[in-house]
Amino acid sequence: MAKSEIERLRRWADDERATEHTMTAAIEAHDLRRVFGENEAVAGVDLAVQPGEIYGFLGPNGAGKSTMVKMLCTLLTPTSGRATVAGFDVASQAGDIRLRIGVALQDSSIDGKQSGREMLHLQGELYGLSKSDITQRMSDVIGLVDIGSAIDDRVETYSGGMKRRLDLAMSLIHKPQILFLDEPTTGLDPASRTAVWNEVRKLNREEGMTIFLTTQYLEEADELADRVGIISGGKLATEGTPTALKQMIGNDLIVAKVDGDTSLIESGLRELAGVSNVEARSGELTVSAVNGAGVIADVAVALKGSGITVQTLTLRTPTLDDVFLQVTGAHLAESHKSTGDDTEGTAS
Repeated sequence: MAKSEIERLRRWADDERATEHTMTAAIEAHDLRRVFGENEAVAGVDLAVQPGEIYGFLGPNGAGKSTMVKMLCTLLTPTSGRATVAGFDVASQAGDIRLRIGVALQDSSIDGKQSGREMLHLQGELYGLSKSDITQRMSDVIGLVDIGSAIDDRVETYSGGMKRRLDLAMSLIHKPQILFLDEPTTGLDPASRTAVWNEVRKLNREEGMTIFLTTQYLEEADELADRVGIISGGKLATEGTPTALKQMIGNDLIVAKVDGDTSLIESGLRELAGVSNVEARSGELTVSAVNGAGVIADVAVALKGSGITVQTLTLRTPTLDDVFLQVTGAHLAESHKSTGDDTEGTAS
């Protein structure tokens, strides 16, 4: 898009927003679908993300997560249904949306031969910002994402964490209303991951920015998201606050890592007083109980009497991973072991 066209759209959009345009949800989707050949990657998703909300979007590989994000970012056109971002239609008003969103995807296009400052300046020019605005915004985002003196070093010298922070800064140079973060901490060490978390919180609290976050780390969604949506098989399987989703599981969980045939003990465990459910997976038994502390001794005795070798036996409250397991049939970490994610031309 030409620079003059960007400036025209920005002036028109600002005038419209100041007069007649009102936004209810920051992001809305109604029966949104995307088909690749015979594969329906996104199969009728409805969701609404409110202004100023951090929305965590989770899903196993191939569930439709990346396809959904690409449609919302106007990188893919929906096959049917409707979606709006910042009040504008993703199919017919893509230019208006792109002026109002920041996008930090996993595959960032950062030139290692340029310095961080040069990359930020180029990004500002591509958005049609004036020289004075670029200077001001560069100062703002450099301080916000804690790049420090490395901003003048070549990007090829940056650590993985520094590159992710630069990518985040580039997505913020035009001060977007809505920020899309696609697995922003994948591959980072714990310290760098925590730094990114702090930056996301700061953007949300101090800038009032709406953030749509995809992640493969359950603790990241639990820590940051106001609400979480889990997509499975191209459909939004469940959503809610992290607390509400964990309460959906309800009971305490007794988890036994075992060697041996779990079918030998499943029925016996179900008959124990206080046990509400037993789920068996390869090498693992999960026992649900209202009062786990009162039942765990009976579970241990039953396992010992079955002849199964118990490696570990733990009692805990439900986590988002338990919700994910219940909804999708796999732990989130296991769902990312397969190569690749949902992409165009696949059942994503």
